[in-house]
Amino acid sequence: MAALEETANGGAGRSLATLLRAPIGLLENVGQFVLLTSRTVTWMIRPPYRISQLFAAMDFVGVQSIFIVSLTGMFSGMVLALQTTNSLRQFGAEGSVGAIVAISLSREIAPVFSALMVTARAGSAMAAELGNMRVTEQIDALVTMGVSPVQYLLSPRMLASVLMGPLLCVLYGCVGMVGAYVVAVKWLGVDPGVFTSNIERYLEAKDFWMGVTKAAVFGFLVSAISCNQGFYASGGARGVGLATTRAVVQSAVALLIANYFITDWLTEL
Repeated sequence: MAALEETANGGAGRSLATLLRAPIGLLENVGQFVLLTSRTVTWMIRPPYRISQLFAAMDFVGVQSIFIVSLTGMFSGMVLALQTTNSLRQFGAEGSVGAIVAISLSREIAPVFSALMVTARAGSAMAAELGNMRVTEQIDALVTMGVSPVQYLLSPRMLASVLMGPLLCVLYGCVGMVGAYVVAVKWLGVDPGVFTSNIERYLEAKDFWMGVTKAAVFGFLVSAISCNQGFYASGGARGVGLATTRAVVQSAVALLIANYFITDWLTEL
């Protein structure tokens, strides 16, 4: 009888442990992320300052993303102008296409899509590089030499992402407007004066700052998530691949969720 009771208690304990494994693991991951991110932010303002590492990260995140951001921005503006012009023409309101495209790019499309491009190109590379350094014990070697790996590897990447995110957003919006102008004015016959005058009339500074603010926050999220996944990668080459995949997926989901809340907050200001 006692043996049966012990067996029952053991089975209940295992069932409870199985049920709690997922939420406990989630809380551990969230705590690990928050602690690492707070350490990264703290090391941004503490000497010694790694200026060369910062410039290298800015080049990697920003300069090397110019082509892909410009390319996607051009075709985003072109397809947006094409769809908007054809839709508004049946109402005789195609002159408003310039303002609609400009506001859409400034508020939503430019910050979100530029951040997604940075996630796909730079965020995945951050996670892969840091993960490879972790599994080959290069990060442990930095600790042995008395160098903080967070300050040396993570802080420059995060700061570079926050700084370059708004610049890439502005680039995306400008290139997108060029593409929209070509399609709407040159190919679909929208009056160029009406196109530009409506942009000047309806596009406000608030729209610009909304996009720039979003881009800075998105840069922070992408770098924080990617660095966290790469820094704690384990399991050899397979583990690095899984960490890279998680970094891209989690960053994309975080961007879309944050985009809603930031939009709701900034719209009410």
